[in-house]
Amino acid sequence: MTQGASTFDFGGISEVFAARPELNLPAFDFSICAEEPGPIRTDLGLSLQVEFGLEHLEKADLIILMPYNRHAFAPSAAVLDALRAANRRGAIIIGFCTGTYLLAATGLLDGRRASTYWTVADDFAARYPDVTVIPNALYVDEGDVITGAGVGASVDVCLHLLRREHGAAVANAVARAMVVAPHRDGDQAQYISQPIPADGDERFTRAIYRARASLDVPMSVDDLATHALMSPRTFNRKFRAAMGTTPHAWLLTQRLDHAEELLETTDLQIEEIARRVGYSSAAVLREQFVKRRGLSPRAYRQKFGRHCDDRHCDSRHRDEGGQTSSNQRSAEL
Repeated sequence: MTQGASTFDFGGISEVFAARPELNLPAFDFSICAEEPGPIRTDLGLSLQVEFGLEHLEKADLIILMPYNRHAFAPSAAVLDALRAANRRGAIIIGFCTGTYLLAATGLLDGRRASTYWTVADDFAARYPDVTVIPNALYVDEGDVITGAGVGASVDVCLHLLRREHGAAVANAVARAMVVAPHRDGDQAQYISQPIPADGDERFTRAIYRARASLDVPMSVDDLATHALMSPRTFNRKFRAAMGTTPHAWLLTQRLDHAEELLETTDLQIEEIARRVGYSSAAVLREQFVKRRGLSPRAYRQKFGRHCDDRHCDSRHRDEGGQTSSNQRSAEL
């Protein structure tokens, strides 16, 4: 963390990784560090006492680079070396909003895709020409490094990481505790110019709620438009304006998100899960699941499932198959 760090983002991130023993969620060792320990004044003038220095990064599994109010901030060689060393050791590093400038300065984004706050995307691209900027993406996941947009996107990025490392049930439980959306795709637009349709919004909203409640029913975009009493062309236009993505992409996300949670929290056969999320067969679900998650539904269940048993799983010893550790250590810089 550095002077002028974002108060809002600090609050959101610390809430994502807060201890919630009553929900039986993974426990995180969350701490704040800076190049020089001591008082840090945030963008709102609040003073935070930072206890740890750069040496704390040597044992962090996750490092989150906080945004600050000066995107032209020049990091020291010590900071850059510490981040590069952490990356070589295997730590995941997240930079979002102006924090992406610090991450890019390490060279770890060279030859990779990255997102940043849309108001500084052109400046970021000019300063770091070796980085492929995706200017309107909410976040971009490159495995060991993740970049994201500004303000509220910090929560989206952290929930995405929870989902990736600990599964949908954990991410959804944290989102419910925070009363935020459990999942927004990284390629969803950072902002939408008209968040509520100017006319027909009640019909539009009703169609969206119906779709969410009826994922087990095969449904096309034309079907959604019919429920909203709109032409497909008009519905597509209004949906993009209101949701920041296409109806097809949104519906796919809803189906696969629900499939993830069923894989984690039930012992239903894959064929039955496919039916419950609106696919004609387990083969179709598998094809879509592999495209999105990079692994099959069975492999996902082996990694994240909590109620898997011998009748429905390929592995007899799920815990030996790689249940993600719940003791991830995170640090903010």
